[in-house]
Amino acid sequence: MATQYNFLKPYTFKNGVTVKNRIVIPPMTEAAALENGAISQDELRYFDIHTGGVGMFIAPVMNVSDDGKGFEGEPSVADDKFMPGLKKLANTMKQNGTKAILQIFHAGRMSNSKILRGVQPVSASAVAALRPNAETPRELTNDEIEQIIEDFGQATRRAIQAGFDGIELHGANTYLMQQFFSPHSNRRTDKWGGSLENRMRFGLEIIKRVHQAVEEYGDDKFIVGYRISPEEIEEPGIRLDDTLKFIDVLADQPIDYLHVSMGYAWRASLNDKSDTEPIVLKIKETVNGRLPLISVGSIETPADAEKVIDAGIDFAAIGRESIRDPKWVQKVELGQEDSINYQLSLTELDELGINSAFLDFLYALNADLHLVGSDRPKDDFVHNMGGVEGN
Repeated sequence: MATQYNFLKPYTFKNGVTVKNRIVIPPMTEAAALENGAISQDELRYFDIHTGGVGMFIAPVMNVSDDGKGFEGEPSVADDKFMPGLKKLANTMKQNGTKAILQIFHAGRMSNSKILRGVQPVSASAVAALRPNAETPRELTNDEIEQIIEDFGQATRRAIQAGFDGIELHGANTYLMQQFFSPHSNRRTDKWGGSLENRMRFGLEIIKRVHQAVEEYGDDKFIVGYRISPEEIEEPGIRLDDTLKFIDVLADQPIDYLHVSMGYAWRASLNDKSDTEPIVLKIKETVNGRLPLISVGSIETPADAEKVIDAGIDFAAIGRESIRDPKWVQKVELGQEDSINYQLSLTELDELGINSAFLDFLYALNADLHLVGSDRPKDDFVHNMGGVEGN
């Protein structure tokens, strides 16, 4: 007999949309789009295999602007020419009641001139990221900032017209929305930088423009989420106190959920080792019921997911484990937990829809997939570089 887990219960958003269960597949880069950013057949096959069990499936991040591309094989939502593939993707993901969410972003300084085909990357300020071989970006002008905000609005329109159930704004993992919030990457002295309130402005203006697009092209059933990384280790950098103040503001915006991006769901502060309280619980207290939360990070077993829900977090996201076993939810529902796969064999890649580009991307990120049958390294996942569970 199947265990009656709380994560199998439905959840109804304030806008009336009901999600069939509390399990989410987070956005996970598969680096398998065509060179021009169009959706590939390999991607459609992967999503066809992995959808249908979870309540929400968040698609891998897509750039909203041509200069917002962050890596090779990245899909794009920056032009209407991509609509045929986007429609196929939305239709493929929406199986058996699964809600299809499209994550959108601009990579900002987390790109380079090779990926951008000779174009210098841009950011809030001309400050390079603290990573090997990082290029110094060009500081965006006010007009360019306004255009990127508009690009987010147009990307939302395309998501609505393609048939997605919602979008997620990627304000995490050191990409452009986070770059404007960070005192490391944002050294501006105009209305877009300086004070905490000014550093919040870019994200809040994007939410405002996205909301306008939803009102014009969609309806109140369209879901808008926001993903956030709580801290940075750079100096200066984002600290938890500023993040909690930002989240307090975000909780009153026209968004439907907040997705907390961490490599381990119960992680405490990176910067204050004396503070052992899990960050997600601090965020829960700040939100105080105003928004549902998604927690992600090394959630693999049903017990892991149930622990998240029992702590009062609304959704648990399974990333790497959803790659290893796309029938995770179905097995739990049928009481077949003993048959869940927690390892990935090289002999299973084709039946899981994992092509060579996706596998190479995972290796490049040192993503720990519990891969058997390989002599390549299996180091821990490098969270802030994107990819599995971090996109």
